Amino acid sequence: MSLRLSTVILPVDRWQECGRAKWQRAEELGFHAAYTYDHLSWRVPFRDGPWFGAVPTLTAAATATERLRLGTLVTSPNFRHPVTLAKELMSLDDVSGGRITLGIGAGGTGFDATALARSDQEPWTPRERADRFGEFVMLLDRLLTEDGKDGVSYDGTFYSAGGASAGGAQNIPGCVQRPRLPFAVAATGPRGLKLAARYGQAWVTTGDPKLYENGTPQESVQALRGQIEKLGKACADAGRDVAELDKVLLTGFTPDRARPLESVDAFVDFAGRHRDLGFTEIVIHWPIPDSGFAADQDVFEKIAAEALTQLN
Repeated sequence: MSLRLSTVILPVDRWQECGRAKWQRAEELGFHAAYTYDHLSWRVPFRDGPWFGAVPTLTAAATATERLRLGTLVTSPNFRHPVTLAKELMSLDDVSGGRITLGIGAGGTGFDATALARSDQEPWTPRERADRFGEFVMLLDRLLTEDGKDGVSYDGTFYSAGGASAGGAQNIPGCVQRPRLPFAVAATGPRGLKLAARYGQAWVTTGDPKLYENGTPQESVQALRGQIEKLGKACADAGRDVAELDKVLLTGFTPDRARPLESVDAFVDFAGRHRDLGFTEIVIHWPIPDSGFAADQDVFEKIAAEALTQLN
């Protein structure tokens, strides 16, 4: 099974200083894709430092590169609305010449999860997050697929589109990629996996968060095997072949999170074990000093240049 290697470039650098150079270097190194997080801010040590918007960053990256796929890992309903997001994504797909993948997930608590809430408003419960996510993905799929002049009209529990006088929310001329740009759905629970099976062109996981602190690499592999099995069942229930979906592992959150970037051999060992589980794409973070994503830049680039020749 062929394996692709991609990277995540966090939006922490001013574009004119070194932001542009990182995305261009990612293309030079031959990465399949370069993604960025879609947050308003993120956890320590990034919480009180520079953090730029995902869509403008990806738009700039699209004009600075030619072949590299680009996308979010991941966008969530925390501060996004399907109608405005669909318009931005359609435009971004156009600027990039059809190189955009939307990584999308239910979102979590903390950081920017309550940025748009009133001071007396309680955070969404896990059930409400799942409910919102389901409606969010369904409506976004319609908005990006039904791009004719009639537009999309919808009145849901959490979202609406195309009010009585608007005549439908329009996204003309639609995405360059047809019938729309691909969704990479991040999910581990049953409801999220159903959404991946129904709407996804790819599925994303970071592993089992319960194993992050005290788990072992072996336990992590077993947990990921179980997630892929559950994805297969969700696809079977949806009448779909699980082989149609790419399986994407966003690294940095498994028990052995630091080891894969210690050397080319360490990465090949890590990636080979996960390829054998069925993963088709491994995503590694661009090194950031003094953070949980610190790594030797030379080793990182050597992995990008050499690792796949040993794996494929």
